[in-house]
Amino acid sequence: MTASWRPAPGRVVCVGETMAALAPDPPRPLAETAELRLSTAGAESNVAMYLADHGVPAVWLSAVGDDPFGHRVRATVAAAGVDVSHVRTDPHRHTGLLVKDPGPAGTRVHYYRAGSAASALDAGLLAGEPLRSAALLHLTGITPALSPACRDLVDRALATPPADRPYAISFDVNHRAALWPDGTAPRVLRALADRADIVLVGLDEAQRLWGEDLTVAGVRDLVPGPRILVVKDGARDATAVTADGSCTVTALRTTVVEPVGAGDAFAAGFLAGLLRGDPLTRALRLGHITAVSALRVTGDRGPLPGPAETERLLDLTDGDWERHEHGMDHVFGQ
Repeated sequence: MTASWRPAPGRVVCVGETMAALAPDPPRPLAETAELRLSTAGAESNVAMYLADHGVPAVWLSAVGDDPFGHRVRATVAAAGVDVSHVRTDPHRHTGLLVKDPGPAGTRVHYYRAGSAASALDAGLLAGEPLRSAALLHLTGITPALSPACRDLVDRALATPPADRPYAISFDVNHRAALWPDGTAPRVLRALADRADIVLVGLDEAQRLWGEDLTVAGVRDLVPGPRILVVKDGARDATAVTADGSCTVTALRTTVVEPVGAGDAFAAGFLAGLLRGDPLTRALRLGHITAVSALRVTGDRGPLPGPAETERLLDLTDGDWERHEHGMDHVFGQ
């Protein structure tokens, strides 16, 4: 299925906070560990790095503190081939930090981001470069939860009607309950999502926000505005809904090491497919392929299959794609 609308090819600007991340190594409850592994964590920079992996020019736009964590974050994102030249270093605020606490019931995340450099981002970022020459602005529902200034930034970015914007806007709902203690998340995130051109949301996420009985069709009824709405149903499938109809592509099965980052990887793969003019089915497939690379590693970003193998997967018939869903460990070299 080919959508009647798609973003123009070109540079993608991803706006949002990236933090330093500490996690027990090897994974075990935080209270029992002797060693922590330092990495980085940020939904928007994850998308930017995966876009760069797919050959899409990507810019990460944010702020970090003038501290070792900030220098590490900037260097890590830059090393992935992302343009970080517009990232501001704030001499008065710290870089955000998160600490993972694995346990039998899952991994809890502790945030230390209040008053961080990125929480001071504001709508002034929307003026001039790099957005003047962007084809797509990528935002998530994390940013408006960081501070009033950050919420204003996202609100203003989406305030201009789609037909009058110089670039398209994609919005990953990315609901983080710990960041919304005042209970406003359902209303705010629905309103923001409804004004974007492309929206990505998990079905379980939508059910927690807007109603436990929601189906894909129900999500579309609640969020009718986007030109393309993608609803991801966990490890089962993902459905893209447009004015021309909908298409669903089954997810690929693989050994899951850690699920963190898979949603960002899917978003990047799907957007990369759209930007290179692929039909929706191929764009969804590229989202699934990219998500597998994140599922197979302890960090947020893993290696993609080679270009030839990726093209082979994208070109499979529907039947072969369904049959291939069990074979991703071999594809990724394990």
